[in-house]
Amino acid sequence: MTPIRVWAPEAQVVRCVVGADHHPMTAEDDGWWSWTPDGEEWSELDYLVTVDGSDPLPDPRSACLPYGVHGPSRTFDAGDFAWSDDRWRGPCDGRGTLGGVYYELHVGTFTQAGTLTGAIAHLDDLVDLGVDVVEVMPVAAFGGNHGWGYDGVQPFAVHHPYGGPRALQEFVDACHARGLGVCLDVVYNHVGPVGNYLSTFGPYFTERHSTPWGPALNLDGPGSGEVRRWVLDNALRWFRDFHVDALRLDAVHAFHDDSPLHLLAELSDATAALSAELGRPLDLVAESDLNDPVMVLPTAAGGRGMTAQWDDDVHHALHVALTGERRGYYADFAGGTQAWPDGTPLRVLAKTLTEVFLHDGRFSTFRGQVWGAPVDPHRVSGHRFLAYLQNHDQVGNRATGDRISETISPGQQAIGAALYLLSPYTPMVFMGEEWRASTPFQYFTSFEDRWLGDAVRKGRREEFAAHGWSADDIPDPQDPATRSASILDWAERGGRGHTAMLDFYRELIKVRRREPDARSGDLGATQVEVDDENGWLIMHRRSIHVVCNFRPRSQVVPLRGLQVERVLASWARAPVVDAHGIRLDGHDVAVLRTR
Repeated sequence: MTPIRVWAPEAQVVRCVVGADHHPMTAEDDGWWSWTPDGEEWSELDYLVTVDGSDPLPDPRSACLPYGVHGPSRTFDAGDFAWSDDRWRGPCDGRGTLGGVYYELHVGTFTQAGTLTGAIAHLDDLVDLGVDVVEVMPVAAFGGNHGWGYDGVQPFAVHHPYGGPRALQEFVDACHARGLGVCLDVVYNHVGPVGNYLSTFGPYFTERHSTPWGPALNLDGPGSGEVRRWVLDNALRWFRDFHVDALRLDAVHAFHDDSPLHLLAELSDATAALSAELGRPLDLVAESDLNDPVMVLPTAAGGRGMTAQWDDDVHHALHVALTGERRGYYADFAGGTQAWPDGTPLRVLAKTLTEVFLHDGRFSTFRGQVWGAPVDPHRVSGHRFLAYLQNHDQVGNRATGDRISETISPGQQAIGAALYLLSPYTPMVFMGEEWRASTPFQYFTSFEDRWLGDAVRKGRREEFAAHGWSADDIPDPQDPATRSASILDWAERGGRGHTAMLDFYRELIKVRRREPDARSGDLGATQVEVDDENGWLIMHRRSIHVVCNFRPRSQVVPLRGLQVERVLASWARAPVVDAHGIRLDGHDVAVLRTR
């Protein structure tokens, strides 16, 4: 059997606890300890570890935690799975995830079952929609049965209520069998509060840095080499042992690393080496608040080497243009602030659709300082930025978890969908968005410690009270009904008010796949024309043109000499195109191809 090894550099005595037996572990170099069980009876072993007489604790590299984050670790042989994806060469016919259509889902609310096995039942629906990559919100083990997953404490273990590690392998294999890539959301910027025993083992955290969620990982202090290896080994393990195609790295702006080689750059280089070894593309997608293209520049050019990053500025601009919201971080995206004194919502939207960021060296009112840096359209592909109308943060971090479809008309959602799905960016659909799901996606937890549950509830209510919300209107994160309300209702997908939107999303994605100009990531080949007075916008992508009427009344949008060959998609009735332009209904959009 493979030895059980733990890193405890300051320990004097480390023991492996199996049942009532305490087995001394042998000290090795660099602070490592090991114990090798004897005999075939240990093919599957439940065990705990004590460090200098501590309570028995799970292994920080637990592969399986069937009893939760406080219980014994269980050995797991990742190689003991019969994969059927030998011919898999990566998403998008081996090109990788860039430019493909992402679909973000949360395992616990994607289906009533709330498991990876349950999710497999709807993969064919995603194929039918035109999805290329399934992005799975975090599956690392966390305290309680239900939650978003961003408070994970055991990154090597797959949350057991989701089905555990074998279920994740089965899910990835099922995705690949259908031509779907898999992007796994991972969290390395902090560790959750429940079941966090890392400090007992070694210097995993540092007091030199902090994060909004608690102590920062020790990435640049004494002992940081093994902490970095803990992160790197975990990331590479998902690629190698679970065959995932990409990782989404949560909030990398909260990584505090003053080392000569930043952790992200080190991970990028290690991922590139593994990609060459495995013979398929492996991608890293960062969630970054920095608005700095250095994130996606190659490490050889001094960049962080990420394949792509999320682009919240596109979301914010779409949201403001469609809803009119202007509070908080939305203010600058309405124009008329220090960021852009003579800007308007449509002009801001035009900028983000062509230049990636609004805050690209401009003043950010919300942050109180100049923020970001410009993207060179001749050096960087738009595919390196993910664009979306909704995602888990932008829905779930609203007071009631309401989707944008609760605020805007179907036609307005169709406008937003057409703009981001046919943009030069890599588009991402949030689960249920495509059929205008009526279910919210609310913030929910299931902490077993009463004090922690009370603190989360209190903090959530106080946060939104500052924005005028009554405490009674804020869903209780600890109430099981909050999670239940967030489970997608797949039955409504074929009902009135939902099928038309689903069909429209399908058509838009078909246009993206079939039309090279719609699929292109060339930022320089994208221009946007706006008329603030009449409320229309046209996104030009060489031969493809997305014409949008933001006004609730019908109007003719001038096409200024464009020779229209065909209407590829439209939301409302078939639009009339003549010498004067194209007549659109109120809150309408049409996709045209020109000669």
